[in-house]
Amino acid sequence: MSEQVFAAVDLGASSGRVMAARVGPDVLDLREVRRFANRPVRVNGTLHWDVLGLYGNVLDGLRAAPRDLASVGIDSWAVDYGLLDGDGRLLGNPVHYRDGRTGGVMERIRAEVGDDLLYRESGLQFLPFNTIYQLVADGEVSRARRLLLIPDLLAFWLTGETVTERTNASTTGLLEPRTGRWSRPLLDVAGISPDLLAPLVDPGEAIGRIGPEAGDETGHRGLPVTAVGSHDTASAVAAVPASGRFGYISCGTWSLVGVELDGPVLSEESRKANFTNEGGVDGTVRYLRNVMGLWLLQESMRAWGNPDLPALLAEAARVPGLRSVIDPDDPEFLPPGDMPARIAAHCRRRGFPEPATRAETVRCIMDGLALAHRETLREAARLSGTEVEVVHLVGGGSRNELLCRLTADACGLPVVAGPVEATALGNVLVQARAQGIVGSLAEMRRLVAATQPLRRYEPSTGTARWDEAAERLR
Repeated sequence: MSEQVFAAVDLGASSGRVMAARVGPDVLDLREVRRFANRPVRVNGTLHWDVLGLYGNVLDGLRAAPRDLASVGIDSWAVDYGLLDGDGRLLGNPVHYRDGRTGGVMERIRAEVGDDLLYRESGLQFLPFNTIYQLVADGEVSRARRLLLIPDLLAFWLTGETVTERTNASTTGLLEPRTGRWSRPLLDVAGISPDLLAPLVDPGEAIGRIGPEAGDETGHRGLPVTAVGSHDTASAVAAVPASGRFGYISCGTWSLVGVELDGPVLSEESRKANFTNEGGVDGTVRYLRNVMGLWLLQESMRAWGNPDLPALLAEAARVPGLRSVIDPDDPEFLPPGDMPARIAAHCRRRGFPEPATRAETVRCIMDGLALAHRETLREAARLSGTEVEVVHLVGGGSRNELLCRLTADACGLPVVAGPVEATALGNVLVQARAQGIVGSLAEMRRLVAATQPLRRYEPSTGTARWDEAAERLR
């Protein structure tokens, strides 16, 4: 069969969607079946994901999907997990990575174990919400018999099969980056047995088939569930419409900024620069650093009562740039809250003018993100010994014309924006390849480039003002 239809379950940190795509050698037609909010819930002081609500929306989406699906794949954000007892029952709603339970844990583990061991065995950026630190803080682990990352948890409910997809496993701080296997020293640090973890699978492998219960709910009993790049950024990077020397920015709530490599970079300089080595499709390495991303804008919009964003961005484009420079990765911006007030306080402490209007606050955020994109991309290229000639910006941020234009100016490089739904496209393309419809990773990317709307932004100015702004932040 030259064309088939695939479903992608794509769960982001603020929303989820079920997409359907018709894929053929020259066809990649994606449409949205269902979109829904992903709202965390705070109960007794702990911030949880409403994972049962998410699963219910996934079932509703699959019920509305075409009847002729060939398979379904699931991707989501990284690091968070569910714990199951010996009967496969969930021991509680998964805890959100922005919850405060890991406060001080990372610092304590780093002091006790040492950064050298942690980085050598995991290759990961030091972030307080990495799974390894969550497990140390989790009082339920001793009762659990199985740990499943979020996409694997939903796949278990659909199929009854327990697996751990490797690209997402690479974000836990428990996977050795050179071998792609669990690190026994880091399991000991987390205080868990290897038996808690499900067998590892790679993108394209079969997980199982939708069972009777989920089949009756969806009308898709027996539908194959295929492992994809279940860390959403792994799927997004697989759909970057690139060839040659490129850098990427997968931009949504977070901006994941980096380059694609054949192997990890585990040097002392890389560790000190806090870069991460995460698994990609076909054994590639996503050498990147997390930048706080559009989270600052999302929280600001929430604080303002969600005014009209396009109008606000247009007004921000008219505000003089680089007047107030922020570091979006400052830890004070991580928790939910009054982001405009935090940005004003951040500027005040650094001796910069405080934004006086909403448009000035938005411009401050956009300038800060563009500068962070530039600094991270340049450092990734330097530390990995690669050259970047073009930047591909994918995900929801590719619709933000101001951010794309500023990123091109800051980097001094062309920015190709799109596709918006890169994650869902990467998801369905891995499934299509498992069915023999498309071939190599390069062929998948050529199909994206040939079928999806893209926009190219050329640098409009020199980088001197951005160089000066970077110096002001140091």
